[in-house]
Amino acid sequence: MQTNDILNQIETLAAKKTEGMYLDDFLLTWDKSEDEIDATFLTAEILQAMRSHNISCRVFDSGLAVSIFRDNSTRTRFSFAGAANLLGLAIQDLDEEKSQIAHGETVRETANMISFLAEVIGIRDDIFLGEGHTYMQAVARAVAQGHREGVLPRRPTLVNLQCDIDHPTQSMSDALHLIHYFGGIEKLKGKKIAMSWAYSPSYGKPLSVPQGVIGLMTRLGMDVVLAHPEGYNLMTEVEAIARSNSRKSGGSYTRVNNMAEAFEMADVVYPKSWAPFAVMEERTRLLKQGSQSELKDLEKRCLENNRQFIDWECGEELMSTTRGGEALYMHCLPADISGVSCERGEVAASVFDRYRVPQYNQAGYKPYIISAMMFLSKFKNPAEKLKELLEAAKPRLL
Repeated sequence: MQTNDILNQIETLAAKKTEGMYLDDFLLTWDKSEDEIDATFLTAEILQAMRSHNISCRVFDSGLAVSIFRDNSTRTRFSFAGAANLLGLAIQDLDEEKSQIAHGETVRETANMISFLAEVIGIRDDIFLGEGHTYMQAVARAVAQGHREGVLPRRPTLVNLQCDIDHPTQSMSDALHLIHYFGGIEKLKGKKIAMSWAYSPSYGKPLSVPQGVIGLMTRLGMDVVLAHPEGYNLMTEVEAIARSNSRKSGGSYTRVNNMAEAFEMADVVYPKSWAPFAVMEERTRLLKQGSQSELKDLEKRCLENNRQFIDWECGEELMSTTRGGEALYMHCLPADISGVSCERGEVAASVFDRYRVPQYNQAGYKPYIISAMMFLSKFKNPAEKLKELLEAAKPRLL
């Protein structure tokens, strides 16, 4: 992309209504308007292009981006750190085991204590069904109150790095990958994407990845097919959102109990394991109670149930039934690769290896998506600020 192309994208961004994103949080994609979703994609592309042209994107001289990871993470953790650094913020990870949270410190107190010089707070809380999104809302209320009362000079904005309901940084990165792969956001209309459950030798994987995918791709006019065995259902509220989105966008949303049916003539396949909704509810209750013996029993029952569907694997035969036998394979990573990371898993090694580079590219959009979410929350006129950076052309690498 040439600098003139970057300027054209900035002018396109200027026409989008982004005022609602200023000083606001990014928690659920379906809470954002069409213009706000488009603006996030555009800003991510602009920031990525500027960095590739050795133009500094730093808009902060100081300040913190605080991350709170209540679950393990590689890609999202480093993407958040990279996004913060890209804009000039220092990253600070809150280790709850080393904080006063372990001594009973309240959410309101913690949120204020970490926010005196914070501009952004990124939170990943996907372990407890019914709690992650609620926790993020509690932190948002606490920092808003702290700012109103004069405790915090600025109200830090929140970015959802994955909760129990949605994984917006993942689904937005996935969508940007599709936009580039097919040659434009308008080219996604009518494309069939199979969001399918796949076998895994583990249990308890969150629902938020498939929910994020069906919640966003239906907005983009895609024909979304959700496939899973009986009992592996998602949240009914999110499925209702997907149906509503598809009606508005001209796409479609269907649910089947057959992986082969979902893959037939698909343009994109996304085989990913997740736990049944009822299992996640029970797991949440047992985790809160600290019932280790019951948790082990639940895991045993779930793994036995999973093994009934061990043939739900993305293999070469299934891939041959997709459109032209060349559907784009996607995964949020890490995938359970048959014969590599496990004996039997979500995807055959030959399929995974063939799409390894596209998957890495898919993950590579996440730092820019997160930086775009941060950027749009901090500037009332983001296009004007981006134009200033482009015109200044301060080199990133001296």
